[in-house]
Amino acid sequence: MKAILTFLAICLGASASAEGGLFSMDSRENGRNWEAVGRLEISGTAFCTGALIAPDLVLTAAHCLYDTATGARVPVEEIQFLAGWRSGRAAAYRRVKQAIAHPDYDFRGPASPDRVRNDLALVELQLPIRNTTITPFRTGHGPETGDEVGVVSYAHDRSEAPSMQDLCKVMNRQDGMLVLSCTVDFGSSGSPVFSFAEGEPTIVSVISAKAEADGQPVSLGTALADPLQTLLDSIHEQDGVRSVLAAGTRRETGAKFVKP
Repeated sequence: MKAILTFLAICLGASASAEGGLFSMDSRENGRNWEAVGRLEISGTAFCTGALIAPDLVLTAAHCLYDTATGARVPVEEIQFLAGWRSGRAAAYRRVKQAIAHPDYDFRGPASPDRVRNDLALVELQLPIRNTTITPFRTGHGPETGDEVGVVSYAHDRSEAPSMQDLCKVMNRQDGMLVLSCTVDFGSSGSPVFSFAEGEPTIVSVISAKAEADGQPVSLGTALADPLQTLLDSIHEQDGVRSVLAAGTRRETGAKFVKP
């Protein structure tokens, strides 16, 4: 895989091959237990996908925090998190207190595995979301090559409701970068990649980019572990004690990736 992986762009720009179809969660019933995934509005002109891992912390991709035209950081006052955004309404709206990109992430750097493995950010909300229907997700290590994962995301052609893919696979793992068969498109940046190995949805990666492998489009994800701990340490220095690896407060919900 290392010899044939060709980077196309660090920001998502086309769909990728996949083994499971996309299921639109365009109703409250379809989206039950997934409202901690939301749209991250950027300057009113663009959006990414993000997910709560604590009542006041949203996990997303670092490149979402930058203006693609200028390369400058987007001011936090121009970022808003819309939890469970669906059909013009959100389950919760929150402004942003601070947004921290991984210190080793280089927005202006060339498309490369190094850029992907550090393409992680935490967005701290001004006020925590404490809602019985919006439960932060746990985060975890892994997955390994061959494991099945799933993605919940927004995209430019499905921007009004999240879509779930069940299931795609980890095609390869390269030093903190995951090569996935999951479907992505504009807006999918920052989407949580879920594992169900422990019987409940656990975020194990974040969608960063697209590439080609053997001439086929694939998506690239950032493995959590060390990059996430680095971000949590940065938050800890400014805001006080945080739990290691941001294990969310979610308990077993019975939520599964199921085909429509």
